[in-house]
Amino acid sequence: MFNTAQATRRGFSLIELVIVVVIIGIIGAIAIPRMSRGVENAGDSALTANLSVLRSAIDLYQSEHGGKFPSASTITEQLTQFTDDSGTVSANKSSTHIYGPYLRSLPPLPVGSSKGATRVSTSGGSNVGWIYNESTGEIRANCDGEKDARGRAYSSY
Repeated sequence: MFNTAQATRRGFSLIELVIVVVIIGIIGAIAIPRMSRGVENAGDSALTANLSVLRSAIDLYQSEHGGKFPSASTITEQLTQFTDDSGTVSANKSSTHIYGPYLRSLPPLPVGSSKGATRVSTSGGSNVGWIYNESTGEIRANCDGEKDARGRAYSSY
């Protein structure tokens, strides 16, 4: 015999479902902005890391070549292939080409309007990722006028 007073409840009521949806919405409202800041900061961190790698390679080249920095016109080859004392490049190591390579490849620019570019130049331009000063060995991102989320210019990293 079926007694309506003892009927068991099955499923969720509409109020319970609404409460669950509201709780999920609150969690989403808190989590999504935090995650999006993490994505923005990832590019900034990658830029810092890439500049560190490039600057270390340039410094090592300088120390092994009597204080001379890589030439602006052949910096990519001088950092990614073997060189002799004067900086002449060779694809293969030999008795005279004993230095390097300092990098496997130049890292791409991870931020800004030239994002993905690997080319090095002494001035900006299209498809240029890095701006290099041959006399000082300084290298920076080709992001003049562009800033990170905190307002710091990428070119000042």
